[in-house]
Amino acid sequence: MYRYSSSLIFFLFVFFSAQAQQQQTVKDTTVFNEKYGIRLGVDLSKPLRSVLDDSYSGFEVVGDYRIYENFYIAGELGNEQITFEGDNIQTYTNGSYIKLGGDYNAYENWLDMQNAIFVGIRYGFATFSQTLEEYQIYTSSDYFGPHLITNDAESSGLTASWAEVMVGVKVEVLKNLFLSANVQLKRRISQKAPENFDNLAIPGFGRTYDSSEFGAGFGYSVSYMIPFYRKARN
Repeated sequence: MYRYSSSLIFFLFVFFSAQAQQQQTVKDTTVFNEKYGIRLGVDLSKPLRSVLDDSYSGFEVVGDYRIYENFYIAGELGNEQITFEGDNIQTYTNGSYIKLGGDYNAYENWLDMQNAIFVGIRYGFATFSQTLEEYQIYTSSDYFGPHLITNDAESSGLTASWAEVMVGVKVEVLKNLFLSANVQLKRRISQKAPENFDNLAIPGFGRTYDSSEFGAGFGYSVSYMIPFYRKARN
């Protein structure tokens, strides 16, 4: 009987101790409010390249909007003018583009932080014109010198589309002010090219290389977040 009473007392002690610990755990749970809003900025690499490279001029606006804990809808909108100078040809491309998609933040932030290590996907579409400024007719002999033709033949109404994978980081350097860097791998889906010619550069996609459908790029942006509301998170 004594052993039975001792066992019952021990069982009740363990049971109520576990209940007390569970209640204490619930009381210690911290709930904090995370900011949700739109983040807008510009890609700094394009104005910088415009200053350093005489064959390029461009501008891009970037933005994203947080829809869930680690998921964002994101996009870029820009314009580029690219002069391509090859061994026997020179072209000028001018047009605009838009890229739409989403980002996933793989970084677990501390309290009230908004930093990100993200992976994103985009669908890009560009509309542009391409001008054949000059080209050289190939000859097997240099006796008469190079035969250079300048005619400024413009082809307008050109289009192209592509898919893009993006990997990058975003760091909050001041309250709601972010710096971001990313690299991009692109695959062309479709294009409308000039007759008897090819698109040597596509705004938003970059240079094209022979028959390859792949391209690459990078970006370095500054953006500001406009908070709309806060959402509780444990």
